[in-house]
Amino acid sequence: MIQRKTVIVSGASSGIGRATAIRFAGEGWDVCLTARRQDRLVEVLQKFPAGNHLVCPGDYSDPATAEAIGEAVRKNWGRLDALVNCAGVWLATGVDAPPAEWRVAFDIMVNGAMNLTHMAVPFMKDGGRIIHVTSIHGDRVEKGGGGYAMAKAAINQYCRALALDLAPRGILVNAIAPGFVNTEMSIVNGVNELETEWFRQNYVEGPHLPLKRAGRAEEIAGVAWFLAGPDASYITGQVITVDGGLTITF
Repeated sequence: MIQRKTVIVSGASSGIGRATAIRFAGEGWDVCLTARRQDRLVEVLQKFPAGNHLVCPGDYSDPATAEAIGEAVRKNWGRLDALVNCAGVWLATGVDAPPAEWRVAFDIMVNGAMNLTHMAVPFMKDGGRIIHVTSIHGDRVEKGGGGYAMAKAAINQYCRALALDLAPRGILVNAIAPGFVNTEMSIVNGVNELETEWFRQNYVEGPHLPLKRAGRAEEIAGVAWFLAGPDASYITGQVITVDGGLTITF
């Protein structure tokens, strides 16, 4: 009997994480879904074909959550082929914001990625894959988005450091940096920025986005699927931009 491959997907309750989990399950992998809201994870699970899937809710900025996920992996799978860190949170942080507010993005995205990675690596056979979903904000920033951008930049560098450390075991580590993607994170203060006049003028009618549209979560999930597969066997330590051409323009 062919052994099914296994993957943990964080941020799996919505957006890119949800699409990624659905893609891997549809390709015949067993998927561990993790995010804070169990009810949303159960909704995603219902879209999966049959398999030995896991639902592990929790806040992965808390090391105890990663430990609980690791215990579920040990009991049910005993091994791990891939980890996809999709968790993200947007909080406005300007220069006047107190340090505690700046730390929120780090606690959830950076510490969360580190906690899950530290847990996952011992379960990985040689040749495993770690994929971080970051953002074009990792080397760009918009007003009021400093905390988010700094966290994404930190994950990009963490990706490179991991790639070096894990290369002797053949574990490949890469990041995906999306641009505009139509997910729940596009909604700020109850308004979907992708439906505003600002977006239409600058990115649909204007010159700043060559493909003239936001991406779909499934398009990012497809890149994650590629990076987890055999055709990506010579790619590691890279941040792959998936932004419809946004960052090549003035």
